[in-house]
Amino acid sequence: MTRRALLVVDVQPTFCEGGELAVTGGNQVADDVAAYLRAHRDRYAAVITTQDWHIDPGPHFADSPDFVDSWPPHGVAGSPNAELHPSLADISFDDGVRKGQYDHGYSGFEGVNDDGRPLEEILRELTIDAVDVVGLAESHCVKRTALDAVRLGWPTRVLTDLTIPVTPEQGVAARTELRDAGVELVRSTAPPRHRTC
Repeated sequence: MTRRALLVVDVQPTFCEGGELAVTGGNQVADDVAAYLRAHRDRYAAVITTQDWHIDPGPHFADSPDFVDSWPPHGVAGSPNAELHPSLADISFDDGVRKGQYDHGYSGFEGVNDDGRPLEEILRELTIDAVDVVGLAESHCVKRTALDAVRLGWPTRVLTDLTIPVTPEQGVAARTELRDAGVELVRSTAPPRHRTC
């Protein structure tokens, strides 16, 4: 039996319509992730969130951002838009990590939980065998999190209907990079191949 974890990456108002760094379709992704979890929580041994939680990320923030290496302020620690999206309010999670306090923090594996434990340690203590990744945005933090997961040895899937890229072109590039790294791209409607314990 496969012990699979779901990583819910940066489903925060800051990345949704009305937020500081909005991705078109972000609110719909938040709603769809919440609906998927209500229906299929039993597929996962653990569900873990990540959040951008910037305190002083240096050149990651810029007054004149290039939208490649620098961005407008977003995910500001302690702000309402850095909290988890309201669509997730009734969902219970097994843990959560916050990332990017003092750097860009694209990957969830750069984050730590409230006890200071990094995501890799959390997953290994939970004896997770495989990882699914959803959230915002496919072309950035979802991609980086999935690439790190597969690099660290976990069979990794991105559920393509539960994420969205910043732009369609960046999405195509991200999916190519993910496939080349061995990440499986599947829809959430695909039946699980193995029973999860």
